[in-house]
Amino acid sequence: MKSRITRRDFVGGMLVSTALTVFFENLSSSAQAATGGFVPPPLRTGLRGSHPGAFEAAHALRDGTLEKTNIKDTGEVYDLVVVGGGLSGLSAAHFFRKYASADKTILIIENHDDFGGHAKRNQFSVNGHDLVLNGGTLEMEAPERYNQWATMILSDIGVDINNYKKENVKSENFYDKIGLQSALFFNQESWSHDYLMLKSQQVDAAQWRFISARALKDAPLSTKTRQDLVRLVSSEQPDYMAGQGLSDKKKKLTTVSYKDYLLNIAKIDPLAAAIFQKAGSGVFCVGSDALPALFAWAMGYPGFSGLGLGELPEGLLSDLQGGQHGRQKDSEETVHFPDGNATLARLLVSHLVPEATTARSQNDMGLASFDYGKLDQPGKPVRIRLSTLALNVAHDGVPENAETVSILCAPAGQAAPAQISRVRGRQVVLACWNMIVPYMVPTLPAKQKDALGYAVKGPIAYVNVALKNWHAFKKLGVSEISCPGMFFEDVQLAEPVSLGRLKAPMDPEKPIVVRMIKTFGVPGMSKRDQHRAGRSVLLGVTFEQFEHEVHEQLQRILGAGGFDANRDIAAITVNRWPHGYAYTYNSLYDPLDWVFTETSDRPCVKARQPFGRITIANSDAGASPHTDAAFEQAHRAVVELLDRQTFPFVSATSGASTL
Repeated sequence: MKSRITRRDFVGGMLVSTALTVFFENLSSSAQAATGGFVPPPLRTGLRGSHPGAFEAAHALRDGTLEKTNIKDTGEVYDLVVVGGGLSGLSAAHFFRKYASADKTILIIENHDDFGGHAKRNQFSVNGHDLVLNGGTLEMEAPERYNQWATMILSDIGVDINNYKKENVKSENFYDKIGLQSALFFNQESWSHDYLMLKSQQVDAAQWRFISARALKDAPLSTKTRQDLVRLVSSEQPDYMAGQGLSDKKKKLTTVSYKDYLLNIAKIDPLAAAIFQKAGSGVFCVGSDALPALFAWAMGYPGFSGLGLGELPEGLLSDLQGGQHGRQKDSEETVHFPDGNATLARLLVSHLVPEATTARSQNDMGLASFDYGKLDQPGKPVRIRLSTLALNVAHDGVPENAETVSILCAPAGQAAPAQISRVRGRQVVLACWNMIVPYMVPTLPAKQKDALGYAVKGPIAYVNVALKNWHAFKKLGVSEISCPGMFFEDVQLAEPVSLGRLKAPMDPEKPIVVRMIKTFGVPGMSKRDQHRAGRSVLLGVTFEQFEHEVHEQLQRILGAGGFDANRDIAAITVNRWPHGYAYTYNSLYDPLDWVFTETSDRPCVKARQPFGRITIANSDAGASPHTDAAFEQAHRAVVELLDRQTFPFVSATSGASTL
């Protein structure tokens, strides 16, 4: 139930210019005044994430309606061109400079108006208070288990986890200390009436998070439903799979969903099972119907204590790719900066393009400002070109012998660009989504294209709501509310953490940001089909609809605490990610070897094979949404390029050789 941590146009045919106008109408006047009219992307509210102006050319490319005419050769030739300015792309540039030399020239092409990919920062200024929250990638999960390349990146850019922990010792468990706790909201559409159920202050023998006999006493549930829930969270529940051996039990749990396990094996009431309908959604972007019961057990969901499964050994499967392999377990070592992993993106950019900011250290990043006009300066060794889409990537000659690769680019927001630019790279890293690569590189082998198309990213929306105060949360005694039957499944106060001069909001009288999370699973379909269908649903929701749902849900949950949505909401930023989390293999739908081993038969391995002077890096290439996987795949891609440069007689294209 704890969420982690990243395409169609607006419904109704809104033009991009109109949508951008909506952006600026939603910007705070103080933000515009403070920046002389230009509002840095982190301060922009309204519809963000995959925003209008970031994808129109990509859709035209996908649909085959984009004409590659009126091409202007810019004359630019770079040692490396990176397509994608997310964490994987930025770290690929970092590794290339580290290994090839710092004077090598690099161009990073990014379709959004900000760098970081899914690792975006949302920033607000409310009544003189600076507030930030992650707009996508949430945290570093268990960095003590990071691979060596991810650890190298953190060291190189100056991430100091121990210093960060010391800085936040006083705010650790702050909400618990002031009496705030997790809660469950029963909505009348799913149960009999609206009811906010707080975790019991007294510890029960049978308890899981907010569920216990005491907490359930006044919940809108029948006696049987309450009894089923208490049984489910008890440490002394029966063995629902009695007579089966341990191996058979675990194998069975890989092929049955958590929903089916609850209903048909644990046999709890459907209204009790409905409480867990969003189980795992914050990690996998699908709910309990597509969550293998074995994953639910590993993630600490209730219902398994009588099966005798034992403990999940510490570190077991934790080094394999994919969200299901250990790092989804709660860890005291999880590190969450105020803006999530946007801090890592900002540190990388400060090293790659030092002219863009005077900030250098981790603590500087709290309130660091970036000059976006200096990200793409002629003559500088590293340039970051925002709001630009790579349309076509092709070798200038036979892939095995070509000296350069041509990249055709256009403004990302133009479905019919007036002019297309050509730049060249001696080598190319594609750090974009797997699914767009076959459209960009149509000369790829057919089998590799099929493998690239297998990964369907999970849609998700992070909606950040700046409040003028948080009296209602304090009065009601809640900091995080699970709402399994409502539009947003989670409502959370921002984590009380500080970074340098950016101080944690710890006074209920002062502003704070609330995170509201919605995933778009469509029960009854496979995981990949749910992602496709959910994407269409997400892209059909306008900002105005999101705004309406924010107001209604917060009012219903917090109204009893004196909350007034019209009075207390200062700003809303909707981080829309139709192509969000990287696809992770799922034992309900994928071969077990793909899920539990690192077999080269996995589509992600087939998809990431080098092609001449082109390599592929991104989280999709590791079948994992985790930041360390993005770093690891960037390292692999760069090493593949440099190996090819050092040993040009060795083929970098599957099935071919110049020997």
